[in-house]
This record gives sequence, C-alpha cells and structure tokens, in this order.
Amino acid sequence: MELGLTTFAETISSAGTGLVEHHGERLRQVVDEAVLAEQVGLDIYAIGEHHRPDFAASAPAVVLAAIAARTERIRLSPAVTVLSSDDPVRVYQQFATLDLLSQGRTELLVGRGSFIESFPLFGYSLEDYEELFAEKLDLLLAIRDHERVTWSGSFRPPLVDQGVYPRSMQDPLPVWVGVGGTPQSVVRAGHRGLPVALAIIGGSPERFAVLADLHRRSLAEAGYDPADVPLAVHAHGHVAESTAQAVEEFYPSYAAAMTRIGRERGWGPMTRPQFDAMRSPDGSLVLGDPDEVSAKIGRWREILGIERFMLHVSVGTMPHAQVRQSIELLGTSVAPALR
Repeated sequence: MELGLTTFAETISSAGTGLVEHHGERLRQVVDEAVLAEQVGLDIYAIGEHHRPDFAASAPAVVLAAIAARTERIRLSPAVTVLSSDDPVRVYQQFATLDLLSQGRTELLVGRGSFIESFPLFGYSLEDYEELFAEKLDLLLAIRDHERVTWSGSFRPPLVDQGVYPRSMQDPLPVWVGVGGTPQSVVRAGHRGLPVALAIIGGSPERFAVLADLHRRSLAEAGYDPADVPLAVHAHGHVAESTAQAVEEFYPSYAAAMTRIGRERGWGPMTRPQFDAMRSPDGSLVLGDPDEVSAKIGRWREILGIERFMLHVSVGTMPHAQVRQSIELLGTSVAPALR
C-alpha cells in the first residue's frame, strides 16, 4: 500500500492567534515537508491548486519542481490541478517537463476543483462547470497519448495535426481524477480507464464504498481490468505520539479553517462535538497516535479496496514543527505497520 501527503500550502491562522504565515515562508516549509516525506519513506507528495489569499500554492508545478531538485525517489503530483479553468496543452507541457526533471516521478491528479475562484480569474463561466471538465479531460488524454493531435471543441481553438512538446519520460504520463463524491465523475474516470482519488472530508467512509464499487464496474464495462487501475483516498488528519496530543494540536487550526470555509458556503461553525464525532472510528478524520491511525487506514483499505492513502495534515496552518512530527510518524510508524 502506498502512503503519501497532500497540502494546499495553507496560510490560515489558528483561532485566537492572529498569526498568518507569509506565502514565501509557507512555500519553503512545503518544500521542506516534501523532502522529509522522502527521507522517512513515504511514496508521494501532492500540492493542491488554489487562487485565494489563504492558500499559497496557485502554481503547484513550480513548487513541485523545487521539490524534484531536492529529492530522488518520492513521486510528485498536484492535488488537484483545476483542469476546468486551465489549458490542457499547458497542463501537459508543465507536468511533462516536471516528469523529465524528476526522471519519471510525476503524476497528474486533475479535477473540477472544490473552490470557484479560478473560473472568473481565467474567464470561464460556472454555468459550463460540467462540460468544461469533460471536454478538457478528453483533450488532455489525447495530448498525453499522441504526439500530434487533431481536435476541436467548444472552449478553446482547435488543434490541427499539432505537436505538443516536450513529451513526458513516462509513457503514458499517469493521470488520476480527483472526486469529491459525484457518481458521474467516477463513471467518467472509469470509462476512460483512469484511477480515482476519493476526497473523504466528511461523513462516514462506508458511504464511499458505493463509489469505489461504481468505479470498478465502470472500468469493467469499458473493457479495463479493475485490478490494473488503482483507487486512492485523500483525508484530513494528524499523527502524534498520543491521541490526546494529536487532538490538542490539530483542533484549533482545523476548526479555524473549516469555520472560515464554512462561512463562505453557508455552513455553521465547526464545534468540538462535531470534531469529536469526525475523529471517532466511523468518522472521516484520520487522527491519533500511530496505532490508531494505522488501524483506521487499514479499515478503510478493507472497506474501499484502496491501494493508496493520502493524509492532509495542515488543513489550517499548524506550526511547522508539528507537521514535521506528523510526517515523521506517518513514515516511520504508520507505513511499516500497514505494509
């Protein structure tokens, strides 16, 4: 089983502190965290794309290139690239370049995005939310699979026998689809033979078993062997020496971040009873000491049949030293137990 980390390079202060990390310092911390992840034996490090002041990484490929220069083994990925508001030609070129620089360690995790800022920023309408992603995913796959492409669609100028360079070192460049819980997204990925990363950030993980099964059925319907196409999970959480320590360190920044985001979406503030329910054995938070975290990930593996688990530690902005400790314990204690 593969284990890795995701980050959005958050710069959201914990409740009551008022401290906000400078974007430059936060990005340098992200590079340091990825280097540590490799040192402790983790398999992949992924950076999300956002276009707002409380997340520092609007250009994951650039940050991942800095990480590639300081690592040798760990795989590198966005989490996710918001393909709907980007140009598939440039997305492929950026990550093919990263694949060459990293000597074949790059993956692409694409999605529609959980925030909407990139749509007006790059001149797209939210009314085209579904159609944008479907069309651009098909173009990205055409570019990935063919050096020269002839294509036409509704949202960008056509390509007529156009070469796209450079070509990735891996052939093909791995492309995953990030899914928050939409069955249509799972079916779309399955019919194209693509692996899926399920984002479980609320509710009981058992309800995602339906999506995992749907992915496997969709793969089979399209003529792909589900055994050859992996499934991953991304979830929030934190590992510390004790469960009490994990709770004490994680809750303030998590509650501040989720309350802030919830305010934008019409949710109520995050409360301690909600948090405690989410970190229960049936909840969505993967939080506790190494034994508790190992047991929870192992249970999800049995329920969902996942081959990869990605832990998102710093949902708010936790102190860098605490994030480093979480990474260390994930690599040195949790990973060996699961493997």
